[in-house]
Amino acid sequence: MYTTEVKRAAKKIENTPPKVSTKKLEELDARTRMKVYALQYAELAQNEMKKYGIPASITLAQGLLESQAGIGQLAVKSNNHFGIKCHKGWNGPSVSHDDDAKGECFRKYKRVDQSYRDHSEFLSNRERYSDLFKMKKTDYVSWAHGLKKAGYATDPQYAYKLISLIERYELWKFDGSKEPITTPKTSESEKVYVVQQGDTLYSISKKFDLSVEKLMELNALPSADLSIGQQLKLK
Repeated sequence: MYTTEVKRAAKKIENTPPKVSTKKLEELDARTRMKVYALQYAELAQNEMKKYGIPASITLAQGLLESQAGIGQLAVKSNNHFGIKCHKGWNGPSVSHDDDAKGECFRKYKRVDQSYRDHSEFLSNRERYSDLFKMKKTDYVSWAHGLKKAGYATDPQYAYKLISLIERYELWKFDGSKEPITTPKTSESEKVYVVQQGDTLYSISKKFDLSVEKLMELNALPSADLSIGQQLKLK
């Protein structure tokens, strides 16, 4: 799944203090950093899946996206890897962070594992997410769309970004699946392009009158690297 070098980097980072860990993550290229993050927190996500029933792939994808693979400002200053705001009833530590509005209240944790546990409890203890737990733990596509529908994030492409991360980095393997979902659910209006031999992000952007930056944003791409057969969302 991942190269020996990536696994070695993950192990080295895992055994260092948090501040050093963040520095080491920042030194890696984006693609390697994503892989290292997934390996570093895979066991934690799987333990949460066993206890709460949330797919490890979904937890890891949200952690990757919300924390920018562990180097985002909110993750660094408060160990908040899931962008969870204070919300009514939160009595724990908090930090001010600019998001949808300036200076919003976000939860703060002493350790990253506390952020993972709070993420599990946040989803399992709120009625609006209850339908998610009726879905199979291996159905990351339905979970991704369910999270967006329930209002976890305001980004209209949130579900597709999670799915892209799960499939690009094979996070579905951490759910115990032997293969990815080959027929993902999409909206009728969604356009998808399958990467062909010789394609680049630039050539695809020209073909569909999109900027490279927009393509990367739509598909949560950490770099311009593409794989033949990879599906790219176009809207």
